[in-house]
Amino acid sequence: MGDRANVMAVGVEEEFHTVDLERHRLLPRADSLLQQLPEDRFGAELQRSVVETNSRPFVRLADLAEDLAALRRGVARAAEPLGLGIVAAGTMPVADLDALKVTPDPRYENMLEEYQALAREQLICGAQVHVDVGDRDVAVRVAHRLGPRLPVLLALSASSPFWLGSDTGYASYRTLLWSRWPTTGPFGPFRDAAEYDRVVRDLVRSGVISDPGMLYFDVRPSAHLPTLELRICDACPSVEDVVLLAGLFRAMVSAELEAAAADAPPAPIPNEIVRAATWRAARSGLEGELVDPDGGGPVPAPELVRRTLDGLRPALEEHGDWELVGELAERALRGGGSAARQRRAFVRGGFGEVVETLIAETRANTEPASGAGPARRNVVAMLRGYDASADEAVVFDGSARGPYGLLLDALERIGPDGLAERERLRDEVQRGLGMTFHVDGEEQDRLFPVDVLPRIVAAEDWEPLRAGLRQRVRALEAFLRDAYADREAVRDGVVPAWAVDEAPCLREDGRLVPRDAVRCAVAGIDLVRDGAGRWSVLEDNLRVPSGIGYAMANRWLTSRILPEVVRASRSPGPARATAMLRDALAAGATGGIALVTLGEEDSAFFEHRLLARELGVPLLTPDRLSVDEDGVRADGERIEVIYRRIDEDELFEAPGADGRPLGPGLLAAVERGLLRLANAPGNGVADDKALYAHVPALIEYYLGEKPLLDNVPTYLCRDPRAREEALDRLPELVWKPVDGYGGNGVVIGPDASRDELEDVRGRVLAEPGRWIAQETVRLSTHPVFDGGRLRPRAVDLRAFVVQGAAQGTGPAVLPVALTRVAPEGSRIVNSSQGGGSKDTWLMQ
Repeated sequence: MGDRANVMAVGVEEEFHTVDLERHRLLPRADSLLQQLPEDRFGAELQRSVVETNSRPFVRLADLAEDLAALRRGVARAAEPLGLGIVAAGTMPVADLDALKVTPDPRYENMLEEYQALAREQLICGAQVHVDVGDRDVAVRVAHRLGPRLPVLLALSASSPFWLGSDTGYASYRTLLWSRWPTTGPFGPFRDAAEYDRVVRDLVRSGVISDPGMLYFDVRPSAHLPTLELRICDACPSVEDVVLLAGLFRAMVSAELEAAAADAPPAPIPNEIVRAATWRAARSGLEGELVDPDGGGPVPAPELVRRTLDGLRPALEEHGDWELVGELAERALRGGGSAARQRRAFVRGGFGEVVETLIAETRANTEPASGAGPARRNVVAMLRGYDASADEAVVFDGSARGPYGLLLDALERIGPDGLAERERLRDEVQRGLGMTFHVDGEEQDRLFPVDVLPRIVAAEDWEPLRAGLRQRVRALEAFLRDAYADREAVRDGVVPAWAVDEAPCLREDGRLVPRDAVRCAVAGIDLVRDGAGRWSVLEDNLRVPSGIGYAMANRWLTSRILPEVVRASRSPGPARATAMLRDALAAGATGGIALVTLGEEDSAFFEHRLLARELGVPLLTPDRLSVDEDGVRADGERIEVIYRRIDEDELFEAPGADGRPLGPGLLAAVERGLLRLANAPGNGVADDKALYAHVPALIEYYLGEKPLLDNVPTYLCRDPRAREEALDRLPELVWKPVDGYGGNGVVIGPDASRDELEDVRGRVLAEPGRWIAQETVRLSTHPVFDGGRLRPRAVDLRAFVVQGAAQGTGPAVLPVALTRVAPEGSRIVNSSQGGGSKDTWLMQ
């Protein structure tokens, strides 16, 4: 799948003609369609015969394809009762200019007055691709570098051979119509966004254009966002061709970003040659020759397409797109392009056949294979008013995203009343299992909140995540050994000395752990996914990570309440995770293993009891442990491994079987190699929030590898410059104490009151070393069943990584994970803060 840490999100705007189904002529009826469609996803254009759609940005092309298909489906379903069809093509074969009007909007009416025939004849549709590059200055510099690469994309999209009842001889006549505007063509060389913006202001001041939206260059940076927009392409009848363009353009941007970062000069190709290559692509499409951007001579279009693919292979592989884009490109070449198909349709039956072909191709492959649709009445009713703008499971029209067709089909059969009955069964099973947790200050234990709908992590996501999780834990383990030994990372300037010396969880007794022992036998890594499908690490938990038992129990619950769905899934069950955890704990041990807990007063005692039972090990409280010169014993049996589900201070201060504190004896046994603590004392030095910011550098330092998983961008408030920048953005960021856990002390700036923010400001200024700030991630959402309806809730994912007892035993990712669910209106998922959980299916 490639390195997914730096995958850029990509989105698409598509324009569609509205066509009379009987007369095959353009009709100015876009406003009638838009009244029925969500305004955040559908919009008007200059001509009233054009509807525009706006996809969400995604990192996976498969997700983008689903969104584009749903948008097309939405326009088509709104159009059909009005006797209209929708067509994605650069031009329509026949149009009555006198019968078509511009959209009644002051901006568009001004354009008609100013530009006359250019505006009246703007009966064209394009497909625009947006790529998020993260920095607007970089976007401006890269835009010029892309110019020579773009004509091949125009050739792939060319879909406008006919204009006003005649064959133009061009594959993309839209390009010639478009080029009449005063601000089209290749993007010029600019040093940065400031220089580009000055030129834009000068163009507006000249009166030639009325606003920055009239910059129609082949590629342009956004006016406000760090994105690049491809504008050279015709609208494509096939949604697959749009996905192909998106994948290729993103790869082109990625390749030029890498070249620019390495200070490689742009290709020395004058804009005059780029214009000539663009004209040739518009003339020939995929049927003739194109201009070779390297040598400048003619080259058959299929040869240039394949050569372009080969040159972009590293970037395509980095984004996980190589196989899909290659397949789509070959499919496009076999078909010869839309212009060729339209001409063949004309030979068969004239312009009427051309329009029918375009309507059919625009609708092709847009119906969902499964999931909610018009016939899924139960699901549609439960999703009424659902905000799917960042959802993992549901597309905006109620259809299933990715692997969720199976689940939505089941929900349709079960219905809201059936789900309510499954909830009652869930509560009954939970009480039988004793699946509760304790909240300080409350007398009664609570049922652990578990939503009835499982979460599905697709294999396309899970496989790269597994690789990134293994890599991260390898580096954190290396850092722990280094921090309690030679501190080479400090010596070499990879992390500052204070990040170790002043870490709140640094323990002198951490040095007693033998060098050949694995310090982190069980890690819990918290991951978040944004609405674009981009995964990041939010926190590392290396002390006493909880959740494995709850993840197992959630699967047992789902197996009871949705047995028909679980049977149809291919997600591995908890038994495999239990075996892997036991193997990691037992590796190299000749004595016994015990799980040590504080006891029933611990809020997670249910989990401790469950894990001990599943692992087949005794569940012990500290008062049952005794230490002698031969090691640690409980009830006369030697204990060589303690799976510690108790805070290290609570364990060391607790009285043992002889009434004396256990700490000295346990630590002496650890030092002599007679006892292994899982996890080792002092691991907190590697999972506090300040050290988190340095983990990507530690991966490169210890492993010599590029990080496979991103961090959430983090500001260390100890650093004056970072602190000043963060405090200037106080309401935008998330604020965390460096040694916090369980959501305690976290303040989410966008959700906080003015008083809460000012309190944070004062605390940061008073103790800057105790605070970090992070960019706010818009967490992806997942449906929960609540009051007879499906409602979106923010979710994260805790994944678990285990390691054997000796160095050299590679980390393994357990095939269970815990999805945590935030309460309504919140982004904090911890159960102590009112959050719940879901069964999680990890597809392989």
